[in-house]
Amino acid sequence: QVQLVESGGGLVQPGGSLRLSCVFSGNIFSLYTMGWYRQGPGKQRELVAQITSAGNTNYADSVKGRFTISRDDAKNLVYLQMNSLKPEGTAVYYCNARRKVTDYWGQGTQVTVSS
Repeated sequence: QVQLVESGGGLVQPGGSLRLSCVFSGNIFSLYTMGWYRQGPGKQRELVAQITSAGNTNYADSVKGRFTISRDDAKNLVYLQMNSLKPEGTAVYYCNARRKVTDYWGQGTQVTVSS
């Protein structure tokens, strides 16, 4: 069974940076498309960034140019580097692993952007 554990969330001032990490276990990491989603207060969960097993990336328009997703297949890790954070980025950030029609989710990590 795939398990995902996120880390790296916290409180950051507007304009600051954070790096989220997600460790994958329970299957062959390199076969999965990995993604980061977020759910803000009173909002639906939305895709932030995604990276395929081939390394192709996709970003929400709201984070393009500020966030970078990357993966380390040797360490079963996926990262989300978040720069120039804005208050609207306050949310619980979830790691996602997808293969064919199956999704796995982590428990989420809170990111709060506030002065």
